[in-house]
Amino acid sequence: MGKLFRGKNKYSDEEFEDEDMLEDEELEDDDLEDEDEELEDDDSEDEDEELEDDDSEDEDEELEDDDSDEDDEDDSDQDEDEEDRRLYRRKRRIRNQIISYSVVAVILAAIAAGGVMAGRSIAAIVKEKKLAEEQARLAEEQEAEAAHDVVIDAPEPIIEEEPEEDYLGTLVANVLSDMTLEDKVAGLFVVTPEALTGVKTATQAGEGTQEALNKYAVGGLIYFEHNIVDKEQITQMLSSTTAKSRYPLFLAVDEEGGSVSRVAKSGIDVIQVGDMAQIGASGDSAQAYEAGLNIGSYLNELGFNLDFAPVADVAGSENSAIGDRSFGSDAQLVGEMVANVVGGMEGTGVSSCLKHFPGLGDTTDDTHDGRVEITKTLDEMRATDFIPFKAGIDAGADFVMVSHATMSAVEGDAVPSSMSRTVMTDILRNELGFQGIIITDALNMGAITEYYTSEEAVIMAVEAGADMLLMPEDFETAYNALLTAVQDGTISEERINESLERIYRIKCAGQLNSTS
Repeated sequence: MGKLFRGKNKYSDEEFEDEDMLEDEELEDDDLEDEDEELEDDDSEDEDEELEDDDSEDEDEELEDDDSDEDDEDDSDQDEDEEDRRLYRRKRRIRNQIISYSVVAVILAAIAAGGVMAGRSIAAIVKEKKLAEEQARLAEEQEAEAAHDVVIDAPEPIIEEEPEEDYLGTLVANVLSDMTLEDKVAGLFVVTPEALTGVKTATQAGEGTQEALNKYAVGGLIYFEHNIVDKEQITQMLSSTTAKSRYPLFLAVDEEGGSVSRVAKSGIDVIQVGDMAQIGASGDSAQAYEAGLNIGSYLNELGFNLDFAPVADVAGSENSAIGDRSFGSDAQLVGEMVANVVGGMEGTGVSSCLKHFPGLGDTTDDTHDGRVEITKTLDEMRATDFIPFKAGIDAGADFVMVSHATMSAVEGDAVPSSMSRTVMTDILRNELGFQGIIITDALNMGAITEYYTSEEAVIMAVEAGADMLLMPEDFETAYNALLTAVQDGTISEERINESLERIYRIKCAGQLNSTS
């Protein structure tokens, strides 16, 4: 009886499901605590009613003497059931509260993020609006100002920059304008003091020098070892010669270093510079620069202003006529050495002269003795022999000396290079870009005198592009022939002036540097 009674008083599944539905609906109304209290009141009333009904039914069926025991059992079961329901409701309430709080937190976070984005958008809109308002205000102010005060500014005058004045060119032009035709023609010659004065050996400059310079205003004088007695003598001689000339003079010497050193071999105490072959073999271009610097320094101290050096020939064989005067057989190395000698020498105020264009390195014969031929083609010369000359030109050499060797592969009629327009004008002047002074090698050499007269030699050289004529076999005859050629129109005076402009740009630049 007791077991059956307890089974009837247990809550069925349907009753728990009804309670769950009731609790969920009440939680949705967000009043969880009130719902719990109402559920507890309802449960108590229902339980009381059910207990009363059960009691009445049991009392009818059971004996009266068992009532007291069964009532005790019912009270105990009811307490247990009540406690279970309370724990269950509490757990559900806690779970639902956690879910509710989580949902609320997510909603609040979304609202906050949306607020930030909205705030930024609003700030950007406000900023754009303010900017637009400010631009509109500025535009209105500008329009108002333009309406009240319309002023058209006159365009600023275009000031053309005046070209930098060519002081050197002006000085040269002034010198040439005062020169007679006779002086202009004489200005193309470089001769020995003996050829100028007629004396056997010149060691001083006296009245004879003065008279000769008045008659023949030569462009320069070249000195050799026999003209040098000692340091004081040569210094005085050069200084006096300069003072007696109406025009600036080139006072020249062959001072290559090594075997060709007119000053160093005269006995004067100067720095001894060795052969260029020795410097080239070292591979040290600094030695070449030092050689140029040392030679230029002592020449300048004595009064010389032109040195017929360095040798830019590329030695082609051991039997080369140039020998140890060349830096070597490597064209690039020779070019580097030549450029450094030029840099060192020109920095002392002494003009350098590259020689012997287009290159004697492959020749075994000497132009002093007779005709010499260069058998290389023009392209072969470009690949080797022209390289050092170009390097020296780019380094700032004032002079290039052209040899009497014949480029047989280029000049079909075997004309010496010193009389060849192809060599001097087309190649040296135009192709290699040399704008300085082109001077012939000595015109008293066998390569010239055996085939040409002094008159023919100087006229052909000038027509081909030479600016200066070195040591013709007969100076007076050569001078008169060239003068006559200009006078009768064979050679124009403009052609003579072209050479004189190149000559005096260097002479006048030297004078300006010496006085600055």
